[in-house]
Amino acid sequence: MRRLSSRTQLFYYPWYGGGSTGYRHWTQGGHTPPSDIGANFYPVLGPYDSGDFSGAVEQHMRWIEQSGAGVIVYSWWGQGSYEDGLAAGVLEAAARHGIKVAWHLEPYSGRTAASTVADVNYLLGRYGASPAFYVFESLRITDWTALDQVRSSAIVLAQTTDTSKVAHFGGMYTYDAIAGATAPGWREAGAYCEANGLVWAPSVGPGYVDDRAVPGNTTPTLARDNGATYDREWQNALSSQADWVSVTSFNEWHEGSVIEPARSSPPAAGYETFAGAYGTSGTASETAYLDRTRYWAAQVAS
Repeated sequence: MRRLSSRTQLFYYPWYGGGSTGYRHWTQGGHTPPSDIGANFYPVLGPYDSGDFSGAVEQHMRWIEQSGAGVIVYSWWGQGSYEDGLAAGVLEAAARHGIKVAWHLEPYSGRTAASTVADVNYLLGRYGASPAFYVFESLRITDWTALDQVRSSAIVLAQTTDTSKVAHFGGMYTYDAIAGATAPGWREAGAYCEANGLVWAPSVGPGYVDDRAVPGNTTPTLARDNGATYDREWQNALSSQADWVSVTSFNEWHEGSVIEPARSSPPAAGYETFAGAYGTSGTASETAYLDRTRYWAAQVAS
């Protein structure tokens, strides 16, 4: 088993459906799988099923192990959600590879500070055998006093760099891979966390493009520049005194921020590839971002 860095964490999306179960998420933007999907890159695995634990998920864990990252940050949409139903299978696959699982509590409808506390307790109770719980959280609620109830059992991070909004949290994190290119407020956030015993976990990404998934969207594209963008964001994170570095993302295909291998020869026109990344071409380019993640994970260490 490879040496993995628990301080390098990949945002992981278990919301896809494929094959006999019917396509889920791959249809975003009005697309018709399998050759036509809602993403600007095309997976090496094709439009896979996130519940295919012995196939796609097992391959994911091998690739994550190759990347050197020791933690996946699991996109979780509440108790009883589709993603909750797949969590146990993903945990089992991760455990076989020495990978830990953190939880990204998404902004599902009706979420409150109290429901977040209930969710943390639910995750601990249902999946407590997992090697570790790092609970990531989005900042959409004004009064987070209720989080004091779980501070002894979980690290809950606020998605912000605004130091005035982190009372009751265990630290701060970012998610936006576009912002990572300029790192607004990162040095100040890192210094604040270091001074106050909090976790600082900025997120880096290789690029961003969502044209196929969200036709007409005005979100700016962030070009990969053959890997230069990813390197610049990693340098920004490390220079901001990061405790952990999260990667947006392992497999958010809709936003084109993936480091999961993308086909060098997609099945149809209109897709981009990783060709040129770090001087690679052909099939060697498919895993270029996994290999570069391993380089940077070694700089963060465990």
